[in-house]
Amino acid sequence: MSVGVSDNSTHFGFRDVDSGEKQRLVDDVFHKVARRYDLMNDVMSVGLHRAWKDTLVTAVNPPRNDAPFRHLDVAGGTGDVAMRVLEAGGEGTHATVLDINGEMLAVGRERLEKHVALGAAEFIEGNAESLPFPDKQFDAYTVAFGIRNVPRIDAALSEAYRVLRPGGRFLCLEFSQADVPGLDKVYDLYSFNVIPAMGQAIAGDAESYRYLVESIRRFPKPPVFAEMMRKAGFARATWTPMTGGIVAMHSGWRL
Repeated sequence: MSVGVSDNSTHFGFRDVDSGEKQRLVDDVFHKVARRYDLMNDVMSVGLHRAWKDTLVTAVNPPRNDAPFRHLDVAGGTGDVAMRVLEAGGEGTHATVLDINGEMLAVGRERLEKHVALGAAEFIEGNAESLPFPDKQFDAYTVAFGIRNVPRIDAALSEAYRVLRPGGRFLCLEFSQADVPGLDKVYDLYSFNVIPAMGQAIAGDAESYRYLVESIRRFPKPPVFAEMMRKAGFARATWTPMTGGIVAMHSGWRL
């Protein structure tokens, strides 16, 4: 899920490139895999991404009645998280899905066609670093496995804080680094050898999958990311490791 560009130099996986080149490479990845994105997640997580997203939606906790509740899912083009939130919430729940990749958004519109027709969901092509929304619009902001592809994560966090209403919650699912002895070596072996090979077999594209693995290793560790959240203004910045630390759910509040 590609969600922004920057003028500064940055890292792309284990290669140093300028951020414009990074954005092109990120865009290429998701143009190639848009129609196979859910399958890609199943491959990378051995199906566990479904349980992780269920945990995320439980934390969003949309009201089950007709009370108004506005949810923003960033880098969520295929609508996976938004659909879960809408199904968990009541008639007052509304989901906005933002992604920079039009092909991903097209997949999401098809998936949530019923919700779109009812006016409960909308899809917007936009940049996480400069959200096209007024201040204090949303009750919850989620981003699942997409923020690591933002060139300026600090800018995206500031924007997340800006568009949340007081009392709103920021929730982020992102791959992390295994913290169980021995699991880290197994995880690396699987990530750098099995995932690209499966990407080649399933989608005819090993390089895109290799990038996704490399980008995980470049993402800040949970304590560092929590401090970035605090600098953006979020209170109660915490994280919850899942599946031996392979994934972390980050949480912060606009108070």
